[in-house]
Amino acid sequence: MTRAPEFALVPISELHAHEQIEEENVADLVEQIRRAGVFVDPIWVSRDTLVILNGHHRVEALRRMGATRVPAWLLDYETDLVSLEPWRPGLPITKAEVVRRAQDGQLFPPKTTRHKVRADLPSRPVPLAELLRTPKGRGYSGGAGVPRLRESSSSRTG
Repeated sequence: MTRAPEFALVPISELHAHEQIEEENVADLVEQIRRAGVFVDPIWVSRDTLVILNGHHRVEALRRMGATRVPAWLLDYETDLVSLEPWRPGLPITKAEVVRRAQDGQLFPPKTTRHKVRADLPSRPVPLAELLRTPKGRGYSGGAGVPRLRESSSSRTG
């Protein structure tokens, strides 16, 4: 059974990347986030493995700013809620390969995978100061308003 996406503030230290980043993108994001003072677009994360599906550059920007948590949509990766395709032509990439590479630290080059979600994942602005603060307890702090599934696709980069 597929659970609905859940919004949470995930400890940055518990996230696992599966792709490398491009330095110039991170530097730009650090400046954008600092200027805005708010983090608007939550990353996408596999609920069971904490593998980053979308948002590697945003996570690295927050890490460099000293954030302890990242706003994220937790998704059931192994279901048809999330689809996967390569950005560039080549051999097909499987979800199992994405998870394996994240766990082994054998990262794909930047922008290798493209994840799509069959759900409405709205922006959830979180003040930067809240992400830089060390939480009092362990685990995730989620919020209400989990979106309902729908048939249209969302895809984002970053």
